[in-house]
Amino acid sequence: MAATSLPPSGDPPTRATTCDASGMAEIHRMFRRGFGEGPALVAGVAEADLAHAGVVATQLETMSLGLHAHHQGEDERLWGALEERAPSCATHVERMKAQHAELLVHLTALDAALPSWRASAKGTDAAPVLVALDGVNAALAVHLPDEETNIVPVMEYTITEKEVEWFSDHGRRAIPKGQTWEQLGEILAAQPDGGDEWLKKHMPAPARLMWRWVGKSKYAKHRAALEGA
Repeated sequence: MAATSLPPSGDPPTRATTCDASGMAEIHRMFRRGFGEGPALVAGVAEADLAHAGVVATQLETMSLGLHAHHQGEDERLWGALEERAPSCATHVERMKAQHAELLVHLTALDAALPSWRASAKGTDAAPVLVALDGVNAALAVHLPDEETNIVPVMEYTITEKEVEWFSDHGRRAIPKGQTWEQLGEILAAQPDGGDEWLKKHMPAPARLMWRWVGKSKYAKHRAALEGA
């Protein structure tokens, strides 16, 4: 179903803001980029190159874990709050739930296909991975702009800053141990300016220094391995 504009009674500019929900678009950029480059990364793995397949499979598994957690958090804490506090948004919320259900089908297919390809690095096992990625990317192309247009503005006058922080914490907990710098790098790389504003907004000065001293080089090695360099 095509997205429709909120009715005048739900027009966010007439309400006082209660939170900064811009982080939603920031994390969406990472998912767009991460899944969007997935087919090329898979195609770049030579037949039977198990080491390279393992690196790419881990990247896609981590992206899948992140999107699962992102949607789980919304399913558990966001939709009910919006239905209660912004009833005019109910139609949009129902559409978000349906889009999440569709994405879950494709993510589950991706999760099921990756282990075989990781173990063989064969083109025959890559085919189901590519089909699942096509499904994920097609669904994201519908869901993410719809959510940014019709949900994020409503969040900014119905959801508290403490609740926004819960969503951020929930997403961070989904990052596998040992991949923090790599995933931070993916978030930064997805931002229009390369992540400078994101770092200033979300990380204190000591953490920014650690990124420059430690994280940046780890991320560069991660990208080189992904691309088979």
